Amino acid sequence: MVWLLRKCVNCGAYSLKHDSCPVCGGNLRIPHPAKFSPEDRYAKYRRAMRGLGQNEINSHQKTQES
Repeated sequence: MVWLLRKCVNCGAYSLKHDSCPVCGGNLRIPHPAKFSPEDRYAKYRRAMRGLGQNEINSHQKTQES
């Protein structure tokens, strides 16, 4: 599905343009969240790539308790 609406990262204005914001000239991004699926097979890999793997979260919680 193609999303037509874009939101400016700088000023928050919405636009139908795809290259830059007509108000401030900033970068535009798609304001809609990604599709969610409870059976996401790749979620643990995305968390690991972002540095939020389960092992890191557990070790961080243990150090805070000490």
